[in-house]
Order: sequence, then structure tokens, then C-alpha cells
Amino acid sequence: MQKATFGAGCFWGVEATFRKVDGVVETVVGYTGGETSNPSYEEVCSGRTGHAEAVQIQFDPARVSYERLLDVFWNLHDPTTLNRQGPDVGTQYRSAIYVHDAEQEAAAVASKERLQQAGRYREPIVTEIVPAGEFTRAEDYHQQYFEKSPRRFGRLF
Repeated sequence: MQKATFGAGCFWGVEATFRKVDGVVETVVGYTGGETSNPSYEEVCSGRTGHAEAVQIQFDPARVSYERLLDVFWNLHDPTTLNRQGPDVGTQYRSAIYVHDAEQEAAAVASKERLQQAGRYREPIVTEIVPAGEFTRAEDYHQQYFEKSPRRFGRLF
């Protein structure tokens, strides 16, 4: 098994999307990229901890490549909006790829460059590519949130 970590706005929809990818074995939503240890949701939402909402993924590389996960990541959000995805605004909603080794970093950088050169976006891609650091699991009610709230969200994800 290998690990991948992505920030692409509110972690609920990001997690729901990755859970559908064949070869993804487990997803966990949480907080990373900040300056304090073990932050709460309320602390992260304040914007004062420096954390991003993120999804950490365990995947089987024999069934899904890291490059495929990068494709999913690029297609599920707008990587040109700084600290914003849809109605969610703040540094906690930034677009980021948290790499776990040099191979992931090379793949992420190459993928970002290809996407920028393809001309799909008018604006520059602002996605951070940074080393993975401490990851704090979010509170249980955030885990698989859309699956727990089918009446509220229907079949969006």
C-alpha cells in the first residue's frame, strides 16, 4: 500500500470522489500543512492554524497509479483559485498536493506542468506541491460525511 494526500477545498466532496476510485483502499479526512499540533475543526476554520482541509488516501499501486490519482485531483476542483473552492473561502481550502517521497513530487510537478501547458485554464495553476507533514484526523462526524448524510446531499457524490 502507498499513501497520497490532497487538499482541494472542502474535504467532504474530495473524500467522496476518491472513495469511488478503484484501487483506493481507505480515505481519511483531516488537517495538514499547519503550525499547531492536533487542531480541531473550529481552529482550522478560524484560519489561524495554517492548516488545510485534506484527504489522506491509502491506495494499492497494483490497481491504481499515483498518476491516476493526480488526474482525479485535477478534475475535481479549480486549481487556479487561491484559497477558495466554490463558496468556501480561506487558506484551509487551498489547493495542495502533499507529497510523501521524491517520486510523488516528480510526478506531481510534471502533472501540474502538463496541465498548465495544455491551456485548459486561462489563469495560472496555484496548487502547492509540498512535502507531507503531520496529518491530524478530523473529527468522526466529518469522516465519509456524504455517505452519512444521504437525505441532505442525495446522489451528488
